[in-house]
Amino acid sequence: MIKCSYLSLSPFEVDAKSGVNANNQLYKRMSIHYESRYALGPTETKHLDTTTLRQHFLIETVFTDGEIQLVYTHYDRYIAGGAKPVDKPLRLETIDALKAPYFLERRELGIINVGGNGRVTVDGTVYTLGFKEALYVGKGSEEVVFSSDDRANPAKFYLSSAPAHHAYPTKKVTKADAEVVELGSLETANHRVINKLLVAGVVDTCQLQMGMTELKAGSVWNTMPAHTHDRRMEVYFYFEVPEGQSVSHFMGQPQETRHIWMQNEQAVISPPWSVHAGAGTSNYTFIWGMAGENMDYGDMDGCAITELK
Repeated sequence: MIKCSYLSLSPFEVDAKSGVNANNQLYKRMSIHYESRYALGPTETKHLDTTTLRQHFLIETVFTDGEIQLVYTHYDRYIAGGAKPVDKPLRLETIDALKAPYFLERRELGIINVGGNGRVTVDGTVYTLGFKEALYVGKGSEEVVFSSDDRANPAKFYLSSAPAHHAYPTKKVTKADAEVVELGSLETANHRVINKLLVAGVVDTCQLQMGMTELKAGSVWNTMPAHTHDRRMEVYFYFEVPEGQSVSHFMGQPQETRHIWMQNEQAVISPPWSVHAGAGTSNYTFIWGMAGENMDYGDMDGCAITELK
């Protein structure tokens, strides 16, 4: 295995390009770039200004040509990011935060391709992933390699990873395999289709869940009415946001909400105590990923729309 050096910022430095603030750390390893972000509670969060709120919760850069971008959050030790192989394959190597000889020694991994056709090779077995197709990779898989079929239209592998206690088989999941739920209506601007891709009943996982919600034309609201689930955290990745349009993501306690304006192919971390909803200036698609002690999709604490503040 190639030994690589790390570049780290002291806890008191701020990197303007990455947006890492005084409570986070930035590391770079060959083709892997990752940040470590510490968790904040609701009391601290409600006092943050716009810039600091974004530094803690917004993942501004998910895809970079020829690199793997990762954010390690201390909310349930969840990792979110993206791999965009262009000229050559990218290998998912371990990062220092894991203190492990390989990335998935004690973790599971969920992958959804949001770009051109590509391949994920897991311990020598090749899985082809087209647009919006998913792959679950179980604990103990030692080598994961990402590649694109066409450098002019590279694959974009959106990644989610959580700690795992058991080794479940690697499995590809397409939209045809997903559990599909249609919710909302055009009248309330939240008509959407939820594709549950990596969830119980579709694939065995330890705690990781992933899915993809597609909003119908004319609808802009997601996850409305809003809810919280104190037993698990979540990350939203917004994509298929048309050029010139944006999404305003809402977070915070139901009576103490905040918003973060987001662009295409950006992600946002949602703590267990926070609502997670959004409204776009157009319809869009987003991938949700969850981890925690509870895997019941319907176990949530609803918030009436009229009670939000």
